Amino acid sequence: MSSPTRWAGVPLADRRSERRSKLIDAAFDIFGTGGESALSVRSVCRACEFNTRYFYESFTDIDELLGAVYDGTAVALGEAIARDVDGFAGSIRARTRAGIVAVLHFSSADPRRGRVLFTEAQANAVLARRREETQQLLHEMSLTETLAHDADPLAGRVRAAMFTGAMSALVQQWLRGDLGDDIEAVADHAVTMLTH
Repeated sequence: MSSPTRWAGVPLADRRSERRSKLIDAAFDIFGTGGESALSVRSVCRACEFNTRYFYESFTDIDELLGAVYDGTAVALGEAIARDVDGFAGSIRARTRAGIVAVLHFSSADPRRGRVLFTEAQANAVLARRREETQQLLHEMSLTETLAHDADPLAGRVRAAMFTGAMSALVQQWLRGDLGDDIEAVADHAVTMLTH
């Protein structure tokens, strides 16, 4: 467990922030590797070499910690999508394709991300709620994108709804290996179906 000198000279707010970050990182690794059954206050504290009191200074329970893991991973996904899509101004097809590749790549480049965002998020109640919120944000982003480029507002709404639902299923199939390993080919097929 952590020694008293470990935090010597570090301001209290910085100590708490650092400990919170370490707990989230450890939980991401444990949950992303071993799933829900591997994650507990004890396993996270053991990984961080923390006394359990440090856990409870940041989180009320393991669900709150798991929520923070999901939120951090979802934010990183959003940043990856925005970064990749921003390079394709003007073309809805190119931007949609870039978004699809970004989601697939982000989720599979580190399998822990896919497990947190898509696989385990189906069964775990904490993650399922957050996943609904994330899908709503994805829908709103998609809706903004399609309405900006689609002359027919209804068509834009339908396209955004289909994109949101289809992406979740597509990523799950991709992560299971059901679609092979050619991310570019998968993106080409997906964007063709979504934009025609």
